[in-house]
Amino acid sequence: MALPLHTDSRWIVNESGQRVKLACVNWPSHLDTVVAEGLSKQPMDAISKRIVSMGFNCVRLTWPTFLFSDDSLAALTVRQSFENLGLSGFLTGIQSNNPSIIDLPLIKAFEAVVSNLRANNLMIILDNHISKPGWCCSDSDGNGFFGDEYFNLDPWLRALIRMAVMFTKVPNVVGIALRNELRGSRQNVDDWYRCMQGAAERVHSANPNVLVILSGLNYDKDLSFLGNKLVSLSFTGKLVLEAHRYGFTDTNIWKGRNANQACRIVVDDMMRTSGFLLRKGFPLFVSEFGMDLRDTNINDNRYMNCFLTYAAELDFDWALWTLTGSYYIKEGAIDFEEFYGVLNFNWTDIRNPKFLQRISAINSPFQGPGLSESNAHQLIFHPLTGLCVLRRSEFEPLTLGLCTNSEASWSYTLDKILSLKGTNFCIQANGPGMPAKLSNICINSDSKWEIISDSMLHLSSTLADGTTICLDFKGNIVMTNTCICLSDNNACDPSSQWFKLIRSTRS
Repeated sequence: MALPLHTDSRWIVNESGQRVKLACVNWPSHLDTVVAEGLSKQPMDAISKRIVSMGFNCVRLTWPTFLFSDDSLAALTVRQSFENLGLSGFLTGIQSNNPSIIDLPLIKAFEAVVSNLRANNLMIILDNHISKPGWCCSDSDGNGFFGDEYFNLDPWLRALIRMAVMFTKVPNVVGIALRNELRGSRQNVDDWYRCMQGAAERVHSANPNVLVILSGLNYDKDLSFLGNKLVSLSFTGKLVLEAHRYGFTDTNIWKGRNANQACRIVVDDMMRTSGFLLRKGFPLFVSEFGMDLRDTNINDNRYMNCFLTYAAELDFDWALWTLTGSYYIKEGAIDFEEFYGVLNFNWTDIRNPKFLQRISAINSPFQGPGLSESNAHQLIFHPLTGLCVLRRSEFEPLTLGLCTNSEASWSYTLDKILSLKGTNFCIQANGPGMPAKLSNICINSDSKWEIISDSMLHLSSTLADGTTICLDFKGNIVMTNTCICLSDNNACDPSSQWFKLIRSTRS
């Protein structure tokens, strides 16, 4: 990867100037035990290798301030930490799966996880998630903003500097995120600039190799204030800004609106509060997003279909919440199962393989330094599956497949023709319930494709008889059907007909 990394306008790049896209998963290590989750159920090397096999190239490893500011806590052994919390039942599993850490001080156990991630060639973002170990977050937990009960400026700075120095010679530690989800009644813009800029300077001075990552306000949903006043730092080429977004951020919107309307409202808000930074030339790291992977939460499902089109179009760096199949203890609940976790309860298998396929589409960069403009084309991305429209052969119906397939490269002309790149063939509508087909006659209305609906995610065409139809995906075939869910009906699910044209320059 030619580490360390730096920034080039809105891109994160390696020493050779080629784009490196962060496709991370969160691995929590900030809860009560201050031990990376899952080590009672699997060897850490097996977990690291599983992360690689699932397609991630990076881990956002969380940590609490007290681990690096409270020497008595840092000196506790893993065994003592679990015993003090009445969690001795987990020690048998840790002894079996990770015997080398059970009598290590907590700070050394944290280093062991970093070392193992490095051994598996994973990049690491060290995220200061909270001050006092525990679950995050609420307005009243004392960890939200500068001046809160557990969030004092000087210990926080000392912890960040200590962290930065400790990993100076670990090249895979590519970034340090200064603080997760600033929030609460004390939050204000003036203190944000004063404290975050000051901390950024101190971290960069302690370790000039790492990316310095700054989060926003209101649970890291809001960086809009940077539209009026940019960050002012003495160094360049290392600043990254981070944001979070979940379906539950906008529960009422997803619940009460037509899915097309809801998606447009949410995307507009994400652009206003954070996405605009890409246009200003700053890298954006969406360091938390996720969903209930049981696929039973309708709002989460709609949100993810919308979010993936946004992520693909803007091509930002990201970290999924979360790796964790279960927590040792979460808010008093022991061995708590995490349904947002990509691993199952026992950390033995993938919870939802179809979801991993969906996000695999955004693992690799679509654009950026190192990719050639001569390869520019359009992908017709289907967020419900994470696949793209492609041609199997000249005489077979269009289908969906990996977005890296050369037969998934399209051109979208000013005349609104979708043609297979490098050919004279275009997509032609064929009537409701019929497969979309390729044709070399590309002048009729049924060969023109309009982007319609509030979400701008329906591709529609008008047949010779005046009937309007939309691209649809049914039974492994790309079809044309009557456009659905364009009205105010909030119970309608348009996901089979949601397609997004994505500009790509990768070969």
